[in-house]
Amino acid sequence: MLQIQLISSVLAALLIAALVTLITTPVVKNLAFKFGAVDVPKDARRMHSHPIPRMGGLAIYLGFMLSTILFLPLEEQVRGMLLGATILVILGIFDDIYALPAKPKFFIQIVAALIAVLNGNVITHLSNPNLFSSNPYWSLGVLSIPISVLWIVGITNAVNLIDGLDGLACGVSTISSMTMLVIALTLTDGPVAILMAALSGACLGFLPYNLNPAKIFMGDTGSTFLGFILAIASIQGLFKIYTIISFAVPFLMLGLPIFDTCFAILRRVAHGQSPMSADRKHIHHRLIDMGFSQKQAVAVLYIISAILGLSAVVLTTEGVGKAMLFLIALCIAGGIAAKVFLSQNGASSPPTSSKQERSPSEEGGIHGNEPFFGEDGRSDK
Repeated sequence: MLQIQLISSVLAALLIAALVTLITTPVVKNLAFKFGAVDVPKDARRMHSHPIPRMGGLAIYLGFMLSTILFLPLEEQVRGMLLGATILVILGIFDDIYALPAKPKFFIQIVAALIAVLNGNVITHLSNPNLFSSNPYWSLGVLSIPISVLWIVGITNAVNLIDGLDGLACGVSTISSMTMLVIALTLTDGPVAILMAALSGACLGFLPYNLNPAKIFMGDTGSTFLGFILAIASIQGLFKIYTIISFAVPFLMLGLPIFDTCFAILRRVAHGQSPMSADRKHIHHRLIDMGFSQKQAVAVLYIISAILGLSAVVLTTEGVGKAMLFLIALCIAGGIAAKVFLSQNGASSPPTSSKQERSPSEEGGIHGNEPFFGEDGRSDK
């Protein structure tokens, strides 16, 4: 009976969040034009040839907030999360309008994360990756607060970094939140399940406007908000499973943005650049340079995220052995499918370059947001 009530609440939370976001996105689009939150293309990192409004994340925030307030008790952890998220959304709105400097944004992200952590959203234990150790998990003690802040800020910016193609960050966030939703339902973790239902619904309500060719971008308002909520939800749920798998599940579920961020930092340092410098070598950029269209590149990254998400679900429900076999099998199948696809579509041919070879009707925008890893370089500011 309890499970039926939980599923009913989850479905209602998802539906309301989706409807609110779907209805409010056109309103936010008009506001973005009115206040100048518009992405005007000026460099090779952007592929749209006409101005497109940013700040669409405000609609995602509104849908999520209303659904969360309706279906979740406003306990201390939830209040801390919502307050921190609201601070980031306000920051994102100003950034989408005025293109704020990187360091002040980074500082405010830390403040928002601290608010959430000091209100109980904290990683207190980590599972011990040493299978032969007698201690199954580590107690973080005084390190719990800095590690929790580092995790929240890191994931916040990781999701922001992959917001480079139409529908990419929103779709990957949808897959990640749906993954955590399934895991929360499996573990009968009602609060996290409802939280992820609200986030999934908000993302699904925004996707019709954000898929290629995009009518509106989520901007920093949306990408940092999504990363923040996903990071905190993983703390509330996945990091509190005191087993060997709890260390791996969040990294699988958020594997794509985490890998892209880590690779970007290592790549820039290896080339003698600042980790905060912007470039055009993210995973989505590389797929475009290989000859994929935006829709194809986004589809590939959706599939990768789905494989990692399914592996996280299997890891939680079936154990390490079956999850590893499942992940290997999916990777092999994906590799074969990719080889067949590339040979049939000639994706290894010389890449189509930039705005000159892609019409606005075919492509939306590469609109990478570099929160503290690089300046946005928007041409309207």
